[in-house]
Amino acid sequence: MSDSSDTSSARATPAQTPLGQTIYLAPEGFVQDLVAELGDVAAVEDRLVFADGPARPAAWAQNIWHDPVRIEFASIKEGARALRSIQRNWALWTLRHHRRASLIQENLPHVSAKPVVFPSPLPTAPLGSWTLLDENTIVAAARCSSPYRHGEVTFVENRTVPPNRAYLKLWEALTLFGEQPGPGDRCIDLGACPGGWSWVLHELGASVVSVDKAPLDPAIAALPRIEFRQESAFGLKPQDVGPVDWLCCDVICYPTRLLRLVNQWMESGLAKRFICTLKFQAETDHETARAFAAIPGGRVLHLNHNKHELTWMWPAAPV
Repeated sequence: MSDSSDTSSARATPAQTPLGQTIYLAPEGFVQDLVAELGDVAAVEDRLVFADGPARPAAWAQNIWHDPVRIEFASIKEGARALRSIQRNWALWTLRHHRRASLIQENLPHVSAKPVVFPSPLPTAPLGSWTLLDENTIVAAARCSSPYRHGEVTFVENRTVPPNRAYLKLWEALTLFGEQPGPGDRCIDLGACPGGWSWVLHELGASVVSVDKAPLDPAIAALPRIEFRQESAFGLKPQDVGPVDWLCCDVICYPTRLLRLVNQWMESGLAKRFICTLKFQAETDHETARAFAAIPGGRVLHLNHNKHELTWMWPAAPV
């Protein structure tokens, strides 16, 4: 039907039919990891994975579409009106009929996607996700796991001071954590070289014990609240460091070894909060990822700035 025949003022809003599924958006390049984690799935459409029933824990999901609905519509204006009747803010994920989908999105209120200035609080306005299954069928979810468009957290970057771009991972993790270190806090940064994470913690006002067998970037090592220990993170006993408000770890190691280190620190009771990167080699170690996910009160997720790795945070606010 031609859009020129649309009489939107006279038409009822198209009906919403529950899909009975949850939709998971995989990070680029990691669809198979998400499918392996979820187990039984109903369909895979590009990076969207459809699975029956309510949402399951999914570390490899960049965004989760909760309680999606199917909307049959006849015209561009009718499709946009149907989405506006649910809520204001929507992010389009294009699968097919790209031009038609873009025209519907253009008929929706504009949603800013400006880079985040760190530190900033999480957005509070609801942001839904939608796509076109075919020319006249919208699938939409008003509630998603991420408050950011497609789970993509981008920042206004500091391209001059940090010694590498790994600092963006910690910026993102701390943003999602909903809390940051500050003056008076004591942090430990395991696997600190060249010092990007230590720089983040220091910039927030904390004092930092930076640990690595390799030296820090001289500019980072010279910062006033950085104490550098040139030794192995795995040879360091928690009792040798004492209480810390934050334990941050981006060390390169097998996830099983990281799990042993985390358990040691948790058993000591000397660390109040954890942010750790699980770095995988050729194959994803799903078993160890599940072991991290099973730690009560924690959360495992794939950050926008992660590569073939996951981030574990503890304690974590409920999603």
